[in-house]
Amino acid sequence: MSDTAIAFPSRAPDPWAWPRIDCHVHVFDPERFPYEADTFYRPAGAEIGTATQLGHVLDAHGVSHALIVGPNSGYGLDNRCLLDALARGRGRYKGVAVVGLDAGVDELQALQAQGVVGVTMNAALHGVAFYRGAGPLLERLRETGLWAQVQVEADQLVDLKPMLVDSGAKLLVDHAGRYVPSRGLAQAGFEALLSLADTGRAVVKLSGHAKYSGQPYPHADTLPYTQALLAAYTPQALIWASDWPFLRAPARIDYGPLLALLAQQVPDEAARQAILWDTPRRLFGFGG
Repeated sequence: MSDTAIAFPSRAPDPWAWPRIDCHVHVFDPERFPYEADTFYRPAGAEIGTATQLGHVLDAHGVSHALIVGPNSGYGLDNRCLLDALARGRGRYKGVAVVGLDAGVDELQALQAQGVVGVTMNAALHGVAFYRGAGPLLERLRETGLWAQVQVEADQLVDLKPMLVDSGAKLLVDHAGRYVPSRGLAQAGFEALLSLADTGRAVVKLSGHAKYSGQPYPHADTLPYTQALLAAYTPQALIWASDWPFLRAPARIDYGPLLALLAQQVPDEAARQAILWDTPRRLFGFGG
């Protein structure tokens, strides 16, 4: 047997050498935090992702922090699983909670003290009419400095935009507004999203492509929309997210290819660094 050492190829430089933040993940732990009895959907199998499993995924991909979003599925208005993950993360995570439209300042501030930075408004699930009376809640979000995280699809934003703009609240738009790629850049909902950039207090997540793309990965039909968002918002008001653990996915999704997709759609290194690190760190107060 030869004593000659085996020469392994040198490792290529890591193109993602800076830290990164994932701005939309969920935590499901039905053994420790049982689902609500009347929940409309019960995540199971590979959809379950505990706080421990989340940490392993982030570690494997060099993601230092994450924004955990309270899901409507499974837990409804029960934020205990979310708050437990925030506490166990010891600063690694921030949270977005699910609250009722009547949530008062005291409730919001109590959540804020535990690491919550915003609350959800999911019109894609509940419909626009559900949020007709959300003006007072938005005012309380402005008062407390919390984000209104808005998930819409197609042209729903057209109806909600006047209330969102008038509220003065900080706006965090999920999954690039879930536009319909086949309708073109001039579709009303996407134009409304682009115009929110003029408020100077709106931020958009580049995420969730599988929810609205009409094509399989790498979702080539979404590229013109990403470019339009870059032009309107700049990397200083755009953030990236995986949507792990990929609830109700139409096809297999893996974490690594989602990071690669960002590199394809945002080839400029400085822009990617802003989207992955500088911007979310500044907006949500993550530590170094």
